[in-house]
Amino acid sequence: MKIHLLALTLLCTACKVSVTDANESAPSPQGNAAQTPAQQAQAGGDPYAFTIVPEPQGAPARVEAILQAQVALDRAGFSPGVIDGKEGMSFTAALRGFQQSRGLPESGKYDDATAKALLGSAPPPATWLVKIPDGFARGPFVDVPKDLGEQAKLPFIGYRNLLEKLAERFHTKAEVLVALNAPNTKVGPGATIRVPAIGNQPVAKIDGDERGWGATLASLAVAKEQPQADHIIVDKSEGVLRVFDAQDKLMAQFPATMGSQHDPLPIGTWEIKGVSRNPDFHYNPDLFWDADAKDEKALLKPGPNGPVGVVWIDLSKPHYGIHGTPEPRTIGRTESHGCIRLTNWDAARLAQMVKTGVKAIFQA
Repeated sequence: MKIHLLALTLLCTACKVSVTDANESAPSPQGNAAQTPAQQAQAGGDPYAFTIVPEPQGAPARVEAILQAQVALDRAGFSPGVIDGKEGMSFTAALRGFQQSRGLPESGKYDDATAKALLGSAPPPATWLVKIPDGFARGPFVDVPKDLGEQAKLPFIGYRNLLEKLAERFHTKAEVLVALNAPNTKVGPGATIRVPAIGNQPVAKIDGDERGWGATLASLAVAKEQPQADHIIVDKSEGVLRVFDAQDKLMAQFPATMGSQHDPLPIGTWEIKGVSRNPDFHYNPDLFWDADAKDEKALLKPGPNGPVGVVWIDLSKPHYGIHGTPEPRTIGRTESHGCIRLTNWDAARLAQMVKTGVKAIFQA
């Protein structure tokens, strides 16, 4: 099998990497069959079980305090969004949420008291070396067109390449994987790569799981079992979605993109009407102010690179929902068509925390 090198100048949107022989993982022609996560999970073995590789003897200790904190926040349910080792606004918001949940001063600063509460007596590593499972590296990968009408021709709107798939699995982006690894690092089945220390999750067994949600959770390293929400609050001023229990205790928090000048966030109290996992997307150009006049209604098949990612959480406000995204780097940094967008891994986690009837409060 072919194994390629990470390029230091690689950009996620321009990545053209193929990672195995062309007949297995080259971008799929539109209309050809592509494997869903469920089909990959059935291909033999567990394609999501990454083996941690011991650090080389004599290797210098890696000091990555912010990356370590982001990994720990992610594990605790206070997502910093894309794990990148930077002290940006999503990291600050995640710290404030974690501090609130632990009764600490809500400074948004990574001070000693916060670090002690977050890391505990056995601080988790920031990164580790893992071996890429053969099944995980298996394609086919998909050449995803920008046009929604063209996307509607695809049987599954999957990942473009292995590097993008790895980035979502470890809650980061391609550039971070490039930066964490030496220029000669190989990417392919059986190869060893340094990643943020996000642990494995087994493929969940779910009765009647026709759409492969258990495999999708494993592909995003999200546990099936999550604490159950009593209500959620979407806070426009903070740019976050917060999850509370029945005692009004903050349990989890996720950075979110919400609304725009054309489609403002619908302030008020709504209700979750249902959760669609690995959903089809019904594109209706009449609902989009920026749709092309030539656009027609279309049905898009599921996939992490679809317009709503891996989850649609339907709201009592017609045509509004909470969903994933094909571009996690944009969360909190761009506008939406009124809906609430999360990274795919955060949307998947939230989907396991909510159910029909949960109150959703949208506030400015």
